[in-house]
Amino acid sequence: MTTVPDRIPMVIPADNLPGPEQGHWTSRDYMALPNDGIRYEVVDGVLFKSPSPNRWHQETVGELFSYLRNYLKYTGRGIAYLAPFDVELAPNVIVQPDVMVLLNASRDKIKENRIVGAPDLVVEVTSPGTVGFDRREKQNAYARAGVQEYWIVDPIARTVEVLTLVNNRYRPVGIFRGRAILPSKVVPELDVHVEQFFVQ
Repeated sequence: MTTVPDRIPMVIPADNLPGPEQGHWTSRDYMALPNDGIRYEVVDGVLFKSPSPNRWHQETVGELFSYLRNYLKYTGRGIAYLAPFDVELAPNVIVQPDVMVLLNASRDKIKENRIVGAPDLVVEVTSPGTVGFDRREKQNAYARAGVQEYWIVDPIARTVEVLTLVNNRYRPVGIFRGRAILPSKVVPELDVHVEQFFVQ
């Protein structure tokens, strides 16, 4: 009897779907995709599909969104959204960040069924199967589009890495955990300890 090693689902190119060749997908092609329950994103014209999130991912996304939404409502500084909600960063880049913040000055980017342009803050909650995609393709796309702040959240390590855009490249501010409060420029008075983003 042979045993098959455990394999973690990961973000992979969606090579077998009808449509343009990889590298040539556009927002129009993306909008024509069937609603088959799979999460697709396009980065640099390549169509990717993501695995279904696990419960730690979803619980962490929920906590982050809740804190950010409440902060933005209380301060009147902007609005938060969570996936699935399309963000068209360029004609050949359409992503669905786990959580995103648009300050009031960016509200004109909000359309009925998507955001067109860069949110001010993007949050991605990583898993072993998505961390590479979040740190390569998506991080590069966010920087090119001008997303001012990017948080990479690890629900297993219970950490939040904060990156800020400087001269079109992300500069690491630090990796935070426990009782730390994030030094965010987009949500500067978010008085929440990092540990509060993770379900006990």
